[in-house]
Amino acid sequence: MIKVIHHWAKLLVLAFIVSGTFAQAQSSATLIPSSPQLAASSYLLIDVNSGKIIIESNADEQLPPASLTKMMTSYIVSSEIIKGNISSDDAVPISVKAWRMGGSKMFIREGTTVPVSELLKGVIIQSGNDASVALAEFVAGDEAAFAEVMNQQASLLGMQQTHFINATGWPAKGHLTTARDLSILAKSLIQHFPDHYALYSEKEFTYNKITQPNRNGLLWRDTSVDGLKTGWTEEAGYCLVASAKRDDMRLVSVVMGAKSGRGREQETQKLLSYGFRYYETHQLYSAEQVINSPRLWAGASDTLDLVLAESVVLTVPRGQRDNLQATIEVDKNITAPISAGQSYGVLNISLNGEVLEQRELLAANNIETAPLFSRLWDHLILFIRGVFGLD
Repeated sequence: MIKVIHHWAKLLVLAFIVSGTFAQAQSSATLIPSSPQLAASSYLLIDVNSGKIIIESNADEQLPPASLTKMMTSYIVSSEIIKGNISSDDAVPISVKAWRMGGSKMFIREGTTVPVSELLKGVIIQSGNDASVALAEFVAGDEAAFAEVMNQQASLLGMQQTHFINATGWPAKGHLTTARDLSILAKSLIQHFPDHYALYSEKEFTYNKITQPNRNGLLWRDTSVDGLKTGWTEEAGYCLVASAKRDDMRLVSVVMGAKSGRGREQETQKLLSYGFRYYETHQLYSAEQVINSPRLWAGASDTLDLVLAESVVLTVPRGQRDNLQATIEVDKNITAPISAGQSYGVLNISLNGEVLEQRELLAANNIETAPLFSRLWDHLILFIRGVFGLD
């Protein structure tokens, strides 16, 4: 491998041409205190766009999620709507089981039908156990079958420590998840279903002439918060998954096992305030952006454009962007033919000697071999370079 090191300003010039200017270097980095210690069983703070975990404590401890479960219920219903398997206007028959559900309720009535869209609001805004069961039965036939779908979806999302027994979060042995898994679910909800995610910011919902407020009190206290879900049972304590966006930075916090409803909001605000105050997120490269164009031998083109499969977004301590350093390692003596998508190098981005991100550099296009004479000439040059140690 040939290693080529560029200073941040040189290597990332293309990434900032789009904005038309370089950011001004800050005179000094922001001093960052230790992360806050929360009065909760488990908690985590993550940047949605970069995936950077800023704070975590007991994030892999399996705990009962209470009504945070309904995030998965709404995820599956939203997915079924997007796929066209059900419609928002479909009339859902309300069973005796759904009608009799205790706890938080939408107050639907047995023997009636309710549109999917209304039930989805009842799940998200009112945390209705009755609405959750009604949707589970409509989508999968019964709640047990729906729980199987929930577990399959959790596995697909990479929620490795999660197991659902029901669609509501009603206490049940083995109904468990983790703060880390809930952050994965929240991130997927936001990114995959932006239209349905908007429901999480609605402050109240009226059904059957009964108006109920969203139980997420942060919607009233912090204008940057636009979701997600609260939960409470005696076993689980007070739980809250929240998301907030300030400028282009979106954070998701998970707090499980707080001591009170007010407490879960206060602890959540500690996480969000810390993340926004002391960190910043930047898109450094775009997907398909040409990062390097090394010499190509024996090819129909003299150079090979190397690109990234996905954008590079990093969350770093505030004021540290200009201290980032990018290192490119490119295969030496690359010869045609070239297949698009094949890896020919690596991009490393580091801060103060620590590698934060590593991405493969991929061929942007297919490139055929050159005509015979050109190929022979290039191979002769490569041979001579090898003899004299010029590789």
